[in-house]
Amino acid sequence: MAAFDAYLMVDWSAASAPAPANPAQARDSIWWALAVRQDGIVEITDHRHARTRAGAVSALGDLLTEALMHGRVLACFDFAFGYPDGTAEALNLGTAGLVWRKLWKKVSAGFTDDTRNRNNRFDLAAGLNREFGSVDGPFWGYPHQHHGRYDGLPFRKPQGYGSALPKEWRLADHHAKGTHSVWQLSGNGIVGGQTLTGIPALWALRTDPRLAEVSAIWPFETGLCDDERARIVIAETWPSLFPVQAIEGLPKDAAQVSAVVHHLADLDDRDLLDDAMRGGVPLTPKERLIVETEEGWILGLGHA
Repeated sequence: MAAFDAYLMVDWSAASAPAPANPAQARDSIWWALAVRQDGIVEITDHRHARTRAGAVSALGDLLTEALMHGRVLACFDFAFGYPDGTAEALNLGTAGLVWRKLWKKVSAGFTDDTRNRNNRFDLAAGLNREFGSVDGPFWGYPHQHHGRYDGLPFRKPQGYGSALPKEWRLADHHAKGTHSVWQLSGNGIVGGQTLTGIPALWALRTDPRLAEVSAIWPFETGLCDDERARIVIAETWPSLFPVQAIEGLPKDAAQVSAVVHHLADLDDRDLLDDAMRGGVPLTPKERLIVETEEGWILGLGHA
């Protein structure tokens, strides 16, 4: 029996301007697909893009609330939910317990974004670098036309990860070949900007009064498993793990979110999703603790 009744995949964006209204032109914008299981058949019932992050958070809050009418919901996002082991300690946020929550609150409190997507992610990263006690990282990268604009944020990749700076990679990144470091903020396919802009959005959804009592962040609040008490499980995944078939007239992101919800439903139908939610690859007890308290994990590793 399937564990979930609805599957949501969201492809996030750190864009600094609104996306085009025309879906065919909305590349690198926020796209999502919601697939619902009815009478044993999984069909996409909502497939669209949002022009801004503010619009996306509002629409996704409504969509998740409505999706609960169908049963349990697995909601996936395509950016990192955490930073490498030791990041929270380096920011004086502690070493035990819910350090992910402390970091989410810190990032959310420092991030500003308006209804036109104008945001301070590069300034936020520069300020966090200074809190690390460094102006040479770990965050790095910004558009070349702004060279020298951000005091404390290097343009090029710094040296010293794992020694003078926090580790460069999360455990999950070592298993998902081809991922980019969460510290890099600019470039093609880069996840760092999406992470800094996405975590505040997730925090807003997680604390939405309509969703707060029924939602859990995987694996931080569920452990590396499916906690059936949560009616909405919010998880990180990476669309590149799954094969994608192009949709004529729509950008790649639109095709990816559509493909991922069908693959997640297929894993669920074949009773493989439970193993995927337990990590999908062998982890030591120490690694599991790191994943569940600070770094997060990529749903689908070992099952793509």
